[in-house]
Amino acid sequence: MASTDFKDYYSILGVKKSASEDEIKKAFRKLALKYHPDRNPEDKQAETRFKEISEAYEVLSDPEKRKKYDQFGQYWQQADRAGQPGRAGQAGQSPYGSGFSTDFGGFDFSQYGSFDEFIDELLGRFGGPSGGRRTRSYTYSTSPGGRTGYSDFGGFGDGFGQQAAPADREATVRLGFSEAFRGGQKRLSLGGEVISVRIPPGAKPGSRIRVPGKGQSTPLNQQRGDLYLNVELQPHSFFQIEGDNLVCEVPITPDEAVLGASIEVPTPDGRVTVKVPAGIRSGQSLRLRGKGWSDPKGKRSDQLVRLEIATPKDISSTEREYYEKIRDTRSYDPRRHLQQVSL
Repeated sequence: MASTDFKDYYSILGVKKSASEDEIKKAFRKLALKYHPDRNPEDKQAETRFKEISEAYEVLSDPEKRKKYDQFGQYWQQADRAGQPGRAGQAGQSPYGSGFSTDFGGFDFSQYGSFDEFIDELLGRFGGPSGGRRTRSYTYSTSPGGRTGYSDFGGFGDGFGQQAAPADREATVRLGFSEAFRGGQKRLSLGGEVISVRIPPGAKPGSRIRVPGKGQSTPLNQQRGDLYLNVELQPHSFFQIEGDNLVCEVPITPDEAVLGASIEVPTPDGRVTVKVPAGIRSGQSLRLRGKGWSDPKGKRSDQLVRLEIATPKDISSTEREYYEKIRDTRSYDPRRHLQQVSL
């Protein structure tokens, strides 16, 4: 890397070299919110700025990388390589021998997490149970403050003559309940590239979406691996997912619990009328069959409605009078079984 290409990661994040981890994290979140591609569509300068911010945070948020960066400056990645057993080399030379120079002119290294990654991929030293593929991990967030980073999985191959295999990459995509339930097209900005992804109906936390041909490309033949999206859901104010089912909590009044009632309950399809049986207890659930979460084949799970008895705090004089009459004439004692309890 030429000296004119040196990036001052501290200046990019607007923090001092002595900044703490929390100060670095706060600075990153503030800038990521401002320059995130979703908030600045078609703005190339904002996109470039966001990539610089993410790159700076990736290094400064990692204690080991930050230590090497502080010690070696623009040569921290090469120094990291030279420090590994069997890979020592002079400055400006590849640790694999004098035939490879670290000065590659104007080659774009932005697609690689490190200089080592470029060298390894160039020499085709990748193998493992995935048929020679590597995996690069990212985190993509549809909300402000999402962090972008890289990591590799799998070992090296068995020689220098093997052609470099395309690398897969992973991303975490956070979806709202509605878009996860119904599915549809979604545009993601990942690594400076805008990708159109089809979200299948019924995407759930922990599920993965494969996007063929959107992984990392090799420098030799430009073949691309696949992109794998790990789904996370943003919290909903009413619905939750437990296993395969959709769960919600609905309050009922004491008289509805005692006498029974018909109440309206929201579902993904709209409001439905549900019959509450007399004598139900707080915490019991009613099952609405076929009203739960959708799967990719269109089959619906159940919706569980948990009933919670809500005790009113402010009551009228008439209500108080009737509650007092119920208290004075009540025959049911819910604590009768406690009379025999002792140590």
